[in-house]
Amino acid sequence: MLEERDIRTFVQGTTHYFEVAAQQTASVGSPYLVTQGLPQMSDYTGIISVSGRRNGIVYFSAPRGMLTVLLMKMNESNVSHENLCDLVGEVANTISGNVRRDFGKDFQISVPTVRSGAGPAMELPAACRPVVIPINWRSHVAKLVVCLK
Repeated sequence: MLEERDIRTFVQGTTHYFEVAAQQTASVGSPYLVTQGLPQMSDYTGIISVSGRRNGIVYFSAPRGMLTVLLMKMNESNVSHENLCDLVGEVANTISGNVRRDFGKDFQISVPTVRSGAGPAMELPAACRPVVIPINWRSHVAKLVVCLK
């Protein structure tokens, strides 16, 4: 189960990403524990598997519009499906990498996998309850879902 300080580490990793990559701050809503069902996924989702001292997944899920604007903020005019997939994977990887610095070398992260298409989340690890961290940037809302045990 995630502790408050663990969630705070993910929040800081997320806000740091937007400050550096987008050169704009993102606000983070109140994290919440999902008690029934699975969190919905947005248009694009970057998924990181975690192993070592902690096991589970971390994923960043964002709408197409948010990723498009983020690419443009990074001076990238090619907003193709492939670039949106690359970006959502990069965001998930960078946030997880930022967290890895605080959690230590026993927090092993995979290369990101990417899913496109909104809908129900993928199957989560057994006996793991996900925490959703809402991310507000400009007029867009994304979410970071952390499910670690």
